[in-house]
Amino acid sequence: QVQLVESGGGLVQPGGSLKLSCAASGSIVRFYAMGWYRQAPGKQRELVAGITSGNSTNYAPSVKGRFTISRDSAKNTVSLQMNSLKPEDTAVYYCNTGVYGVTYWGQGTQVTVSS
Repeated sequence: QVQLVESGGGLVQPGGSLKLSCAASGSIVRFYAMGWYRQAPGKQRELVAGITSGNSTNYAPSVKGRFTISRDSAKNTVSLQMNSLKPEDTAVYYCNTGVYGVTYWGQGTQVTVSS
């Protein structure tokens, strides 16, 4: 059973920064692709950023240049550094991975961007 636990969310002013972390059980960060998704009220969950086991990354156009995804295999964590935050970045952010065809999600962490 894979467990994902997100942390680092909170309230930040527009233009500010936050760093989200996802702690994973086992050694999955080293061997599997990981992703960050978000879901705003009344909207579908969307991919924000992903990182493969080979450290290739991809980003949603709306966050490219502002967000950075990274992995620390030794600590079994995946992080999302979010800079120049905008009110439209407000959402619950989820960590995600797929292992042997099974998709796993964390419980989510709330990010609110507001003055």
